[in-house]
Amino acid sequence: MNWILLIIAGLFEVAFASCLGKAKEATGIETIYWYIGFLICLGISMFLLVKVSQQLPIGTAYAVWTGIGAVGTVLVGILVFKEPATFWRLFFITTLIASVIGLKVVSN
Repeated sequence: MNWILLIIAGLFEVAFASCLGKAKEATGIETIYWYIGFLICLGISMFLLVKVSQQLPIGTAYAVWTGIGAVGTVLVGILVFKEPATFWRLFFITTLIASVIGLKVVSN
């Protein structure tokens, strides 16, 4: 169950980073809505990270949380914000995914 919550926390990290990107593009009151979304997603993500770190090693939990956030944010950047999908970006994202999976495999 803790690993599922950690994945959800990572997805909320992607959401709060994405809200920042959308806020940058928005104007007027819409900007405030994106910042409110950022704060809500940030709060949920941090709450879940704190909860799972009570059962999982903090080093592993934080690394997996950050990895999910980094990979997800890059993918959102490529798919939503039309950032470049160069070979090296995709290569290093792949190595990051392999590292996150490796941490899961070697953790108790």
